[in-house]
Amino acid sequence: MGTLTGSTDGPAVKEDGDLATPFLRCLIRLIRAQDAHGAWEGKSDADLLADFILTKEQRRKIPIIGDPDPDVLWRLQNFYSCVGLVIEECTGLLASPIMTIGHEGFGRVLFTTGRLVVLSKTLRDVHRFGFETLGKLAEVGNKMVDDAIAVIETYPDVARAS
Repeated sequence: MGTLTGSTDGPAVKEDGDLATPFLRCLIRLIRAQDAHGAWEGKSDADLLADFILTKEQRRKIPIIGDPDPDVLWRLQNFYSCVGLVIEECTGLLASPIMTIGHEGFGRVLFTTGRLVVLSKTLRDVHRFGFETLGKLAEVGNKMVDDAIAVIETYPDVARAS
């Protein structure tokens, strides 16, 4: 799906700074940790994230009928796992994602810490999960993390309750 060539001068990467954001660094670590056989060892960070990038034209071409592709579900799982990991890195509290997705590509993801729901997101058109640029990927991930941290700071006692 992705169109990056391994250099950071492709259309989806505006500058090296996109790859330096804490969210994308965490996502890259998460993806590399799943490479048990070293198949992605020679790939650049931009190449690893290329499948998260979808142009509007690519998104329109993806049919939303049928079960979501397993590769899309893998990327979705990695994205939300990364959100939870960054929340944990920033707060020291374990943020557990709970995700349910129906075969039609709709669902919900919740993050809890302690007894507090820190983030709730409705998932629609999972078949077409992706972002225009790496900057947009980082922006959306960082916004989710910031929103969750704000909830934790508002209700710290509930977040730390067991």
